[in-house]
Amino acid sequence: MLANISLDQLLLLDIETTPAVAAFNSLPDNMQLLWTDKIAKTLPDSGDAAEAYADRAGIYAEFGKIVCISVGFFCVENGRYQLRIKSFSNDDEKVVLNSFLELVNKFHLKFNGFQFAGHNIKEFDIPFICRRSVIHQLSLPLPLQIHGFKPWELPMLDTMQLWRFGDFKNYTSLKLLTAIMGITTPKDDIDGSMVGKVYWEERDLERISSYCQKDVLAVGQLLMRFKGIPLLEEHDVVYTK
Repeated sequence: MLANISLDQLLLLDIETTPAVAAFNSLPDNMQLLWTDKIAKTLPDSGDAAEAYADRAGIYAEFGKIVCISVGFFCVENGRYQLRIKSFSNDDEKVVLNSFLELVNKFHLKFNGFQFAGHNIKEFDIPFICRRSVIHQLSLPLPLQIHGFKPWELPMLDTMQLWRFGDFKNYTSLKLLTAIMGITTPKDDIDGSMVGKVYWEERDLERISSYCQKDVLAVGQLLMRFKGIPLLEEHDVVYTK
């Protein structure tokens, strides 16, 4: 499987997002009304818009922000694949996005077969990055100028889509997929639902970055499994600043 995919042409990525402000009451009045209107369609009648903001605003690009983007790229050292991982994290979302977009430009120019790779990046990570970049009036690199593309034309290798094998009714989490593939992953001290709280209450970007990097490593291991080659060992993974 993936015989036509060269791992060293891929830029693996994962993002961590939080509500744009610490609490619903910190939103401008017009944004409070717009949030209430947006979430009303999915809340039960007894639901509270303020409580829903803390729990769910981070998944909407209009009400959330990116606090970390972790990336990984393969190279070959001494006949073995090595995965190099780094993170861009900052309280200023524009700084995070600028750093990531600069890297995308470099990869696009360097690798003819360049593609993004990740889990559920087609439906979440990439659209979120593009929307937040437009909000900040940042220029999108060519690989992210994807409006009008047909699904098979997108420069993205999505492990969730690979696992679907054409079945679009199914969602499989990264944690479940690595488990059934026999891929051991480090124990997390947080999960995605806790990122907003860790950010706004603890301001612990390092902890969030560490969690994000684990997902990049998990995607890298999945790609090795899909290609039918030996998994990365601990010494094959290098974390860079």
